[in-house]
Amino acid sequence: MKFLRNLLAAIIGCLIAFGVIFIMTIIFIGIAGSSEETVSIKKNSILELQLKLPISDYVGNNDMDPFTGAFMEQSQGLDEILHAITVAKDDDNIKGISINNNFMMAGLAQTQAVRKALEDFKASGKFIYTYGDFYMQKDYYLASVADSIFLNPVGGLDFRGLSTEVLFFKDLQEKTGVKMEVIRHGKYKSAVEPFISNEMSEANRTQIEELMGSLWNSMIEDISKGRGISHTDLNIIADTLGGRTPEYAKASGLLDDVIFFDQYEEKLRNAINLKKEDDLNIVALEDYVIRSNKKVLKKGKDKIAVVFAQGEILYGEGGPDVIGQGIINEAIIKAKEDEDVKAIVLRVNSPGGSALTSDIIWREIELAKEVKPVIVSMGNVAASGGYYIAVGANKIFAEPTTVTGSIGVFGTVPNMTELAADIGVNAEQVGTNKNSLEYSFFEPMTSEFRAYVQESIEHTYDTFLQRVSQGRNISMAEADSLAQGRVWSGVDAKRIGLIDELGNLEDAIAEAARMAELSDYGIKKFPKYKTGLERILEDLGGASAKVKQEFIEEEIGMEAYSILKQVKSAMNQEGVQARMPFVLDIK
Repeated sequence: MKFLRNLLAAIIGCLIAFGVIFIMTIIFIGIAGSSEETVSIKKNSILELQLKLPISDYVGNNDMDPFTGAFMEQSQGLDEILHAITVAKDDDNIKGISINNNFMMAGLAQTQAVRKALEDFKASGKFIYTYGDFYMQKDYYLASVADSIFLNPVGGLDFRGLSTEVLFFKDLQEKTGVKMEVIRHGKYKSAVEPFISNEMSEANRTQIEELMGSLWNSMIEDISKGRGISHTDLNIIADTLGGRTPEYAKASGLLDDVIFFDQYEEKLRNAINLKKEDDLNIVALEDYVIRSNKKVLKKGKDKIAVVFAQGEILYGEGGPDVIGQGIINEAIIKAKEDEDVKAIVLRVNSPGGSALTSDIIWREIELAKEVKPVIVSMGNVAASGGYYIAVGANKIFAEPTTVTGSIGVFGTVPNMTELAADIGVNAEQVGTNKNSLEYSFFEPMTSEFRAYVQESIEHTYDTFLQRVSQGRNISMAEADSLAQGRVWSGVDAKRIGLIDELGNLEDAIAEAARMAELSDYGIKKFPKYKTGLERILEDLGGASAKVKQEFIEEEIGMEAYSILKQVKSAMNQEGVQARMPFVLDIK
């Protein structure tokens, strides 16, 4: 029986292996059979921006990897989107851009970056039209760059001003018996407030209101220029929900006309002088990206390295969505030691995380700065640990809508004493020395342990202030006055001196070239992520976990799942944290 069982297992293993080989063969044949003809651009074509996937600053696609794009991607690279728009500007076959029915899954700074690239495209004399069945607020912000905006007759337009919602868990902790013990720097007023209070403090409310106001002002400044509507009128429209119906939106000047999609297609035909019976040549963005990636706009033996650091900061290797000292420091070292690389641009998009990891990366930037200029470009958010790794650069750029600052540290430790008592669990400890048992989830936190952690918090906070003081050339007292966990928009960060310039990634690269005294240069992007094949195999391995996640979200609802993720994230935090004090979902 054992022999038959082993034989059967071997046969099944062989069948699986042959199946995998067969699938890979089909993929290779498909890739080999495809050519640039599949993305050839006909005359009088229109590039269609339909941003269907979440946008990351960088996805690390490798044109030499045959599996790149072979399977459904989980995100789009902002760098590739911006590059495609730039290439399309000078492509004689592309006559205009159609932004079609987006539901953008991008941050505000990323949206602003795409909008700026579209402004540059439009300045070349080509048109931009946009159509939507429904415009969410961020979608409309992007659409406002267009020459003409159109809306479905039974659609709608959301234009009401920015808001955010902070969840508080104090009562939930008391009801469940699972409590988050919070240790923080004394002046860090808003840190982990959701775990120690049932409502928002006035200081926290004030800083969030000021942040929302600054971000909103940046948005309506751009919308005002795009639509020719004053700031005052835009705020009146928001206050009165003047875009809630297609008719109101048109009367308010937010859009140009209310039409069906077939009528919109007719307007596209007219824009490129096509007859009604002629077919429109619509080129999807994802197809055009394949073509545009082959066109190198910046060339030269000398290089500027762009290192992308995106996601939470966690101790370890890191990856596409996690900043770890392993992958980021390796990228910085490679850029530093590459003789062709004359300057480094660090693109930061992070709410922070591990203070230890942040300091390890900060040190590597200090070492790189001794060899060549290091410039930082901030994305949607570069707060707390995200600001920590940025502050040592020679120069810092941020978008007006970047969220940054949050200079402070804290620690959270889960405690289950009350839950254990309720369900009849008693934990007994045995140790050799007074402090041999550092901490138990099932016992109340001792004053000695709290004092030990508080000491660590204070030390880390002082170190953070030293990094800010040194990097921004200010006193420790001035650094402390800008810290205390306060978050700032890019505009306000420039005003108070936390950053040097307002600008996007291209502006940061241009400054790096100026500091390195380069006129002609190419771009090298880091880090290098796993190949397409490695990601395919990894995705197969993680398919079960993804199914479970989707099942839970469907069963309990998105709002409850969001709470579950926030609580789980807090319980998984290890060590002293330099991160945003709460989840800030701006709508």
